[in-house]
Amino acid sequence: MWSIGLDRLLQRAIRWGRVQLTYPDGVTRDYGPGPAPVARVQITDGRLIPRLLTNPQMALGEGYMQGQLCFASDEDLRHFLQIAARNAAAGSLPLPMRMAHQLRRRAKALMQWNHHRASRARVAHHYDIPDAFYALFMDADLQYTCAYFADPGATLEQAQAAKMDLIARKLCLRPGLRVLDIGCGWGGLALRLAARHGVHVTGITLSQVQLDAALARAADLGLSDRVTFRLQDYRDVPDCFDRVVSVGMMEHVGVPQYARYFARIHSLLAEDGVGLIHFIGRSTPPGVLSPWFQKYIFPGGYSPAFSEVIPRLERAGLVMTDLEVWRGHYDATLRQWQDRFRQNEDQVLALFDDRFVRMWWWYLIAAEVSFTHMGHVLFQMQIARRADAVPATRDYLWAGNAGPSDRAATT
Repeated sequence: MWSIGLDRLLQRAIRWGRVQLTYPDGVTRDYGPGPAPVARVQITDGRLIPRLLTNPQMALGEGYMQGQLCFASDEDLRHFLQIAARNAAAGSLPLPMRMAHQLRRRAKALMQWNHHRASRARVAHHYDIPDAFYALFMDADLQYTCAYFADPGATLEQAQAAKMDLIARKLCLRPGLRVLDIGCGWGGLALRLAARHGVHVTGITLSQVQLDAALARAADLGLSDRVTFRLQDYRDVPDCFDRVVSVGMMEHVGVPQYARYFARIHSLLAEDGVGLIHFIGRSTPPGVLSPWFQKYIFPGGYSPAFSEVIPRLERAGLVMTDLEVWRGHYDATLRQWQDRFRQNEDQVLALFDDRFVRMWWWYLIAAEVSFTHMGHVLFQMQIARRADAVPATRDYLWAGNAGPSDRAATT
């Protein structure tokens, strides 16, 4: 009976692409007009089917993690998620599923209520994993954010360095400035800014694992006198800074906290200070994070529409002095992470189990599809307390037009 229900659902829902689904009894049926993309899928356990009908976003990810949902190849998984995203966006899902999605949208403020204790626990869920795991698929500097592929043939290391150097130029750095790095990760950006631009950087994180690694790296590089790392919430920072940078952290703030987040940045910045916020957003109207991502990957996380950001920025008294929208860079980054993850899968299995490996693989492919088929983009937003805090043109950003700090760093 459940198989009949799923069969009817798929006949109605798939209007783009083609899915070749093999049921637990061995029968294979085709859905969708095709001709491409094509996804070859197998359900190995019939108990998954009723869950697919009642909560498909959760059931698909969990079914894959548990081996109840299998794909002929990684490309079939990618095609399947592309097909699912495209047809869901076209409104092809049945009314009960659309209603469930609307209920999640209404409840998203509650899911994103990141008070101090919740923020610490949610960061620990994702980031307090041994560094050895992240080193298996990220670049040598452990940059867990979008790289900048100005050269499409760049290596991951080159593209991540290009991102950090572009951020440095947008911050208009010069020796002696005080910089706050909110959500400093393993310290790579803070260490690069201090070493290359003669600034003093304070990096804050809520992950003890990341803090320990950042402190060790600073000591190894002889930069402990120029870089300070703290286990601290951005809401508790008492100091004042010439520059504030936040890379890949605002996705963990939550819309209900945006007003306080930007107000805090305003109070942290000197009168002529400059900030740079680098975050995943969406070029579509506001949405909601899938329940699977909420449970397994980023509890309390959310990638906002820009319309959810700018009103809070304005009310905080901050001026947006520049905005850049990166398209294609994050999916290129994710492809490189995927390649390295697969190459080192045996080492991942030595650290964790097969269920963990499949969870992360689903995450890495689904994240890519969110950029290629679901309207996700990367925003770099330059902000200040005064409109004249940065030059009036973008000439200072490009090669051959280095500002004072860039010239000092290269001499």
